[in-house]
Amino acid sequence: MKKNLINILKDRGVISISGKDAGEFLQNIITNDINAVSKYNSIFSGIFSPQGKYLFEFFVIKSEEGYFIECSEDFVDELLEFLEKYKFKSDVSVKNISDEYVVGIISNEKFEEIKKNENKFSQTIIYRTSPFFKDPRSEMLGTRVLSNLEKLYLTIKRLSLTIDDNTNYFNNAHKAGIPIKNLRNLQNKLFGLEANFEELSAIDFKKGCYIGQENTARMKLKNKLRKKLLPLASDENLETGSEIKLDGKLIGKLLIGKSYPFGLINIFDKNLSELKGKDVLVDNKKAKII
Repeated sequence: MKKNLINILKDRGVISISGKDAGEFLQNIITNDINAVSKYNSIFSGIFSPQGKYLFEFFVIKSEEGYFIECSEDFVDELLEFLEKYKFKSDVSVKNISDEYVVGIISNEKFEEIKKNENKFSQTIIYRTSPFFKDPRSEMLGTRVLSNLEKLYLTIKRLSLTIDDNTNYFNNAHKAGIPIKNLRNLQNKLFGLEANFEELSAIDFKKGCYIGQENTARMKLKNKLRKKLLPLASDENLETGSEIKLDGKLIGKLLIGKSYPFGLINIFDKNLSELKGKDVLVDNKKAKII
């Protein structure tokens, strides 16, 4: 990403979690360690089913009242309902504040310049009341900005940024093996570890119990990971649900199709590095594992 460009992601939602029990409440649910979240550090995390399967993914950012959950707008209502169900008698308030915020992406190079000018050097900083934080999933995904919409445009002007088309951002995420679009296709279709949550720094194996922790820990400790979510490239339109074959052998299934395809692929018989770059057929359409 070029230094003075910014992407604006209009398909993101924000949930506020506040109340004196907010930290403990999230700690018992999410896959990562809430104690790692502060005004100096933000995390990527998620929620699994009791069986350890993928349900939701999001960023957790410290707010003045508690925490912000930044997620795909497709999941906001469903995630709100889920969180409300687990509140019980806790002193926790869960609120959809998506209309108040927007998410921007700037380059890590620009972020380092801002930090130097502000004499701040942590993973997350507050710049003009907005949290800026380096995406913990990959260097290729830049730095995220969570801002009030009006303030974001003032920030863009102050930092001399130019709004860019989001194509390069989505392409970089796909190359990095990180799905951004059509995440609903993943729900309950694969385990969290199969969705690369460990590689994306979304799981803390030392934090203790959370929903789905037992099966996730067992899969990790007993080396039972047999499938991985991997990106594919093709000149053809690949359809969700298609079979993926390598040398005539069925090795997986396409979970996300079209522009940025991802397949759940069997890695049991082959080393993961040996699969990358392999030509495969997806329902007889030519594709390549990235």
